[in-house]
Amino acid sequence: MTSIERSYRTSLPPLLLLALAMFVVGTNAFVIAGLLPDIAGDLGVSPTEVSYSITSYAIVVAVVSPLVSIVLARVPRPVLMAAGLAVFALGTAVAAASDSVGWFIAGRTLSGLGGAALVPTATASAALLARPERRGQALALVGAGFTLATAVGSPFGTAFGGAAGWRTPMWILVGIAAVLIVLIPLVVRGVPVSAPVSLRRRLAPLAEPRILALLATTFLMIAGFNVVYIFSSAVTAEATGGSGALLAVLLLSYGAAGVIGNLVAGPATDRLGSRLTAIVALGGQVAALGVLTFVESSFVASIVVFAVWGVAAFAIAIPVQHRLVSVDPESAALTLGWYSTAMYVGIAVAPPLGTAALSLGGPIALPIAGAVVTALALAFFLTASTRRRRAAASAAVPAPAAAPASASAPADVPEPTPAPADVPEPTPAPADISACMPR
Repeated sequence: MTSIERSYRTSLPPLLLLALAMFVVGTNAFVIAGLLPDIAGDLGVSPTEVSYSITSYAIVVAVVSPLVSIVLARVPRPVLMAAGLAVFALGTAVAAASDSVGWFIAGRTLSGLGGAALVPTATASAALLARPERRGQALALVGAGFTLATAVGSPFGTAFGGAAGWRTPMWILVGIAAVLIVLIPLVVRGVPVSAPVSLRRRLAPLAEPRILALLATTFLMIAGFNVVYIFSSAVTAEATGGSGALLAVLLLSYGAAGVIGNLVAGPATDRLGSRLTAIVALGGQVAALGVLTFVESSFVASIVVFAVWGVAAFAIAIPVQHRLVSVDPESAALTLGWYSTAMYVGIAVAPPLGTAALSLGGPIALPIAGAVVTALALAFFLTASTRRRRAAASAAVPAPAAAPASASAPADVPEPTPAPADVPEPTPAPADISACMPR
């Protein structure tokens, strides 16, 4: 056995634990969409009121995640992840035991604090646990936790919650989290602590217009996706007859097809380029959501549309992230951190946007709103692409020759020495559609 194989096998158990932690956090977030009517009915409120727990969750993650990497930069990574899981478990327990929507939202908000500490730390730890030649596999393995949460955790949690009550899946997640709180500090070892990054360095990528356009793309594509996904029970009520089991089948078709979209998007981006891949994926989501308005009464047709939507939705994130990284590869970790922030802001605005669509046009207005917002995301992406081509064209124009120095010019003025760059903490975002859901 080679040293590389030994190293990978040694790092495999901690990576599997981190993937399971991501699965637990992801399932807790995604399953709310399927259980929305059950939770609302039990708490005596409307589904839209329960959906605001998603907004509070997303806002907390968007704000707290960057602060964690700054304020808690010196805390050992296993300790930070275990603490994040403990807060997550406590918040989920409060939500599961709640008898009012206020306590439910409070619990979800508290679980968001734990997710903000766990998710970026687990992703960065995955990159640091593996040897450089195995780093991609390590990130893919840990990121698969979110993919499986969408493809398996959410639909099965929806079905189980429909049969045994919405609180049961949440208590199961609390139990798994409690086990992980003990195991992670024991198994996940040897993760180096990175140097903190200054606020000025973190804000630097926002000075680039192409990055701002791509972050707007991210914000809009996530909002457009979640407007429909969060209220999927309302969108498909006529096709499913209000059955949680049938809704779970639709979510399963979406998630299973999404895994295919995620697998295809990477090679397509490498072979066809991020521009064409993103245009096709964003256009595919616009088309799928548009068609959904015409098949709302047919369960079979809805399965097909949900599958097509899953392929397109899971494929969007990879080319957009690829384009973000290509703008300034040296600041990739910081740029992807802003990608995560834009993603969670998109999640946060989806519930009020969906509520507005419901009040204006009923369930059929939800996919229309999602399609329109996604079309705006495509427009911003094309704007970023146009700016990139102009920047490349400008760079191709040869600079004029420097004028000869005059005799009176001082010859010994030293060239300014650039300041040393800060070393960013690696916080790569998962390259799949799990980035599109609350963590």
